[in-house]
This record gives sequence, C-alpha cells and structure tokens, in this order.
Amino acid sequence: MVRGGEFILSPETTAPGFGLPSWPSGDGDGFLIIKGIRDVVLAPVLGILLVTGHRRALGWVMMVEALVAYGDMSTVLAHHGSMATALGVHGPTATLMVVNGLLITRETRKARPLRQRPPHSPSHATLARDGIRLSVSAGKARRTNFLQ
Repeated sequence: MVRGGEFILSPETTAPGFGLPSWPSGDGDGFLIIKGIRDVVLAPVLGILLVTGHRRALGWVMMVEALVAYGDMSTVLAHHGSMATALGVHGPTATLMVVNGLLITRETRKARPLRQRPPHSPSHATLARDGIRLSVSAGKARRTNFLQ
C-alpha cells in the first residue's frame, strides 16, 4: 500500500524501482498513478479478508491478485526493463502469493470446540460457622452443633 502511495504522489521518482528502463515520453505519469491506485486498493482487500477470518476467500483472492504481479513481471520484460527486477521482485512476489493462496485454501484443520467444564460438585463438603457444622455428602445434608 505504501508503494502504491508513492506511485500516486511522486510517479517520476518511483518509476525506476518498478523495473522499466526509462520514463515514458510526454505525460506518462498518469499511467503510474493508475498503477499506484491499483496497489493501494488491492492491499486492503487482502487485509479485510484476513481480519474477518474468511480463509478460503483470502486464498482465492491471493491467487487472483498474483496475476497482477505476473503481469507486472511480463510488462517489465516485454519493454526491455530490468530483468533483475522482473525476476527478482515481481516473479517471486507472484509465486509466493500463489503458494500462500494454495496453502490457505487447502487448509482443512477444523477449530477445536471449546470444552465445557462440568459444574464444580465435590463429593463431600463441610461448612462450619458459629459452632454449627453443615456437612453435605452424596446429596444428603447433616447439621451438627459442635460447641456442646
């Protein structure tokens, strides 16, 4: 998202980091602003799915969004840009997104249900106060005056 913001605010200084060989002639910064907007919008989609716990949807969206990174790699290579950036940044990013997306969609582990504790019920309890002992054993109560 930060990188996308850089493309929106300062496209001419950020463009070389994308891997293209030169700044477009004429008024080309509009295309880089579009790229920045794309990057800014794609990141929150993943974040929302992650925070809301929609694992399967997150995996599928990651795999689809990987196509953007593969497209970036192809664009840099097709326009004789930096092969190091194309194969060292865009390609691995896309591949990691696909691998993570597949792992997330293939996860089958179910959440363990919470175990409910039985109410505390001792087999024998004794309460003593003011010289009187109250004993409960096996559901039967017995009162004893122990000060006599």
